[in-house]
Amino acid sequence: MAQALKLRKTGLRPTLSKVRQAIFNIIARRVEGSVFMDLYAGTGAIGMEAMSRGAREVYFVESDRKTAGILRDLLEGCGCRPKAHILPVKADAFLKRAGKEGVRADIVFLDPPYASGELEKILPRITSEKVLAEGAVVIAEHSSKVSLPEETGILRKKKVYKYGDTSLTLYVAMEREEGEQ
Repeated sequence: MAQALKLRKTGLRPTLSKVRQAIFNIIARRVEGSVFMDLYAGTGAIGMEAMSRGAREVYFVESDRKTAGILRDLLEGCGCRPKAHILPVKADAFLKRAGKEGVRADIVFLDPPYASGELEKILPRITSEKVLAEGAVVIAEHSSKVSLPEETGILRKKKVYKYGDTSLTLYVAMEREEGEQ
């Protein structure tokens, strides 16, 4: 409990409960048994929800070492640690390493700081580093004022869901062309 309080005091902007519920309504049937990447994990609420819904493995990527440490302690305290990988690195460094190690995600969730410009940078990296399993989905949380590209690499925009100032953009990974890995 003390660790959860520490996370609240970090100044992070956690995903609103109505948006979190919407995320899991959108991806509900895909979560059980999945490999889930929570890039820009922050409080870890999305990744923890994925674990509670049966994700096989969850990668929590959080570049702030202090926040990542608190998250690690919190996950150890609830006995979730065997399914959780807490990585105190930037999302692009994690993707590069994961690609080299052959890690393939079924679901990737992105929620970088809204004004950071990270989404435009990281979406192409997800496909170029080849970290997506066949038929994977990517769901990006962002400001409703921002419109994300229709496609990037093998990702094709399927739908945009709006919740006030917040939007969720759902991408689906299309099959790779012959010769691509």
